[in-house]
Amino acid sequence: MVAAVGEPITQTLSEQDGAVVRRTVLPSGARVLTEAMPGQRSVSVGCWVGVGSRDETHGHFGSTHFLEHLLFKGTERRDAMDIAAAFDAVGGEANAATGKEHTAYFARVLDADVPMAVDVVTDMVTSAVLDEDDFSSEREVILEELAMNDDDPADVVHERFAELVLGSHPLARPIGGTPETIRAVGRADVWDHYREHYRPSTLVFTAAGGLDHDEVVDLVEYEMARAAGDLAESAPAPRRVPTGDASGLERGRTLVIDRKTEQAHVLMGCTGIVASDERRFTMSVLNTILGGGMSSRLFQEIREKRGLAYSVYSFNANYADSGYVGLYAGCSPAKAGQVAELMLAELQRLAEGGVDHEEMERGIGQLSGGLVLGLEDPGSRMNRLGKSELSHGRFLDVDGVLAEVRGVTAEEVQELAVDLLARPRSIAVVGPFSDDSLFAGVTR
Repeated sequence: MVAAVGEPITQTLSEQDGAVVRRTVLPSGARVLTEAMPGQRSVSVGCWVGVGSRDETHGHFGSTHFLEHLLFKGTERRDAMDIAAAFDAVGGEANAATGKEHTAYFARVLDADVPMAVDVVTDMVTSAVLDEDDFSSEREVILEELAMNDDDPADVVHERFAELVLGSHPLARPIGGTPETIRAVGRADVWDHYREHYRPSTLVFTAAGGLDHDEVVDLVEYEMARAAGDLAESAPAPRRVPTGDASGLERGRTLVIDRKTEQAHVLMGCTGIVASDERRFTMSVLNTILGGGMSSRLFQEIREKRGLAYSVYSFNANYADSGYVGLYAGCSPAKAGQVAELMLAELQRLAEGGVDHEEMERGIGQLSGGLVLGLEDPGSRMNRLGKSELSHGRFLDVDGVLAEVRGVTAEEVQELAVDLLARPRSIAVVGPFSDDSLFAGVTR
């Protein structure tokens, strides 16, 4: 490989209340984003790869989640015990997460142990060996994980709901794969997936807490050079380009999974908005008012007034091509049809009647307070850096996000509710039901 030339390019993205966010692009195309938080003695470090379950090709299904497991099994310099012991010895912790559009490997340590954390995480991501014996044993671990998830009806209904709403699009595939795909994929397939997607230009390193940006950059640059030798100069990998609407459904669908459960798990909804949609702040306010807390409409109507469910809420997930909005409740099977109709009625009421000033103030206040409180944790700030870089390509500081949220109007919330109500609406149910007739009236 040709040695990299040129110097890292650094810019300051935000300076607020003593916290400074900086971004550096290394000559290899790797990116480093940090948020220095004065007074913090801990640091959260992460390495993000812009590849998720949606990026798998035929024969590679399940590879992304497989890699999340295998990268902890050993590198050319460390075995699995070495990796675990490095963090245990300093009271730190390390973990990973696979999503539909990205994978993240992260750790939290004391500020003095940042060099070790960067060393180990970089080593894992760039120099995994994917040993054949480890591959075979980890296959069994993943199959056990999938079996555990399948035993949880709440997990099942969420997975199947995504399939209903997103149709045949790759976003609809389960993040962890299926037992069939995990059994079918081979070590060579996962290795090919690893070598294709885990390159310097695709890596985004993030860190937040008691740190110095330049020191973190130097550490990342040193560890990457140690892993790969001379690094070819490259631009950062381009961000994901939307490929069109994720759902081609002309009308909603109903899926009932017959299981002898004590509770019915009911999940109804439709496609949402893309991650780059300017209405994403409006969607956050709408979701909060509809089912985002104890004062939300779903909670008050279904749990507080009628006592029909213990858990009831709404949510939204946004991706490059599409997203989805869901309304969930766990309730007695005998009440499932009534609960589904009530969830739909609340969405209709929001679309037809709008929201009043008090609801808007409460929803915006809940979002604003939750945002600020959530960012007390370095891990949350580290995650925000990674998601901002991969999904949006721009960083909004806390004041910027608060301004966007506070700028949402009641009219915008109602307009979005009308839009959602007009979309094909699907419902997934897990419970002791022999057919779907009970839920026929809530789809469209």
